[in-house]
Amino acid sequence: MIPRYTKPEMASIWSDENRFKKMLEVEIYAAEAMAQLGTVPKSAVDKVKKKAKINIDRINEIELTVKHDVISFLTAVVESVGPEARFLHLGMTSSDVLDTALAAQMRQACLLLIEETKKLCVITKKLAKQYKYTPTMGRTHGVHAEPTTFGLKVATWYSELERSLERLQYALKTVSYGKISGAVGTFAHLSPKVEQYVCKKMGLVPEPVSTQIVPRDRHSIFLSSIAHVGSNLERIAVEIRHLQRTEVAEAEEPFTKGQKGSSAMPHKRNPIISENICGFARLLRGYAVTAMENIALWHERDISHSSTERIMMPDATIGLHYMLVRMQGLLSGLNVYPQNMQINLDKTKDVIFSGTLLLSLVDKGLTRENSYALMQKLAFEAREKKISLEEVALKSDEMKKYLSEKEIRRDCDIKTHFKNVDFIFKRVFKNK
Repeated sequence: MIPRYTKPEMASIWSDENRFKKMLEVEIYAAEAMAQLGTVPKSAVDKVKKKAKINIDRINEIELTVKHDVISFLTAVVESVGPEARFLHLGMTSSDVLDTALAAQMRQACLLLIEETKKLCVITKKLAKQYKYTPTMGRTHGVHAEPTTFGLKVATWYSELERSLERLQYALKTVSYGKISGAVGTFAHLSPKVEQYVCKKMGLVPEPVSTQIVPRDRHSIFLSSIAHVGSNLERIAVEIRHLQRTEVAEAEEPFTKGQKGSSAMPHKRNPIISENICGFARLLRGYAVTAMENIALWHERDISHSSTERIMMPDATIGLHYMLVRMQGLLSGLNVYPQNMQINLDKTKDVIFSGTLLLSLVDKGLTRENSYALMQKLAFEAREKKISLEEVALKSDEMKKYLSEKEIRRDCDIKTHFKNVDFIFKRVFKNK
């Protein structure tokens, strides 16, 4: 990922330094386990632990010749340790080291994503409660439908983010598997106790049955969960982009001091954060597809997945981390304009209550078809004459046959639409 979209906390997880550190931990823990089993000298392991160093420049230099990253890593470590290094990597294959180290990195990344998602949930909950009863126009197909509240709109974001959190927690569990089982997963030259020891030390669980690698369905779940969270953020961002349109103007991204919206038009304040998030979500979904393609590999392993993962794992986690942090800033500084929401509500006057009146007519015994026809006629009349539906209904002799003036006024009161807002909020937030 380019520096523009990279936060240091996540970047450090995918740094060469951290990757080689995790690989060295795997090698040392494996040697420790073998020492406990009596297959290598404990004194040798102690010297390895004391002397082993990671020299990234030297590893890269060796790889230019050997064309193999794990061999380059091991060769450089051997140079720093000396003869005792011969007890490293005994009976192991490269993927024992790579997959187990990768699982540790994915755990680190996923924990950070969970932390940032929790922060976003807190911000979203606060915003929802702040505007719990603020009336706004509900839209379906982009057209005025029935009233809702801005708080309810935000509550749907919160509820979806809670599910995203659950997906990330499931992904964390799914990828927390390592393997130290040899070239084709048979433990031909290793005791399963070595795998058990290494995985426990690394905070992982042994893969129940592996080939040369950990099965890639786990990695697919991880990247699919990341893509889901990205799509959740995109849904919020798309809504804010719509609400910031000049014709709507109900909410707006924060615009900081000194910020400029356009090189040509000084008046512009564009939803650049939201648009940025939408673009990133597309990228994450692409990675999810590639991760699913990586599940099917030849026999006990090929390396067609390897090159993609070296790109996807850092980019997807760095990208989502960036998105989460950006969305936190967006929602915590969101400018909300209730007065414009009311203006937009007033644009269609009260024809939006036609459905409520329709139900009252049905309740009085009129057929649904006749109720619909009557209300559509009155609603169109109100729109054409640019007067309120309540006024048209009160003057309609047909309406008077079924509904009293009090009932018509009741059905044209926006408060009737919000009688269950408390119920919804209790269901969404429970004791949170």
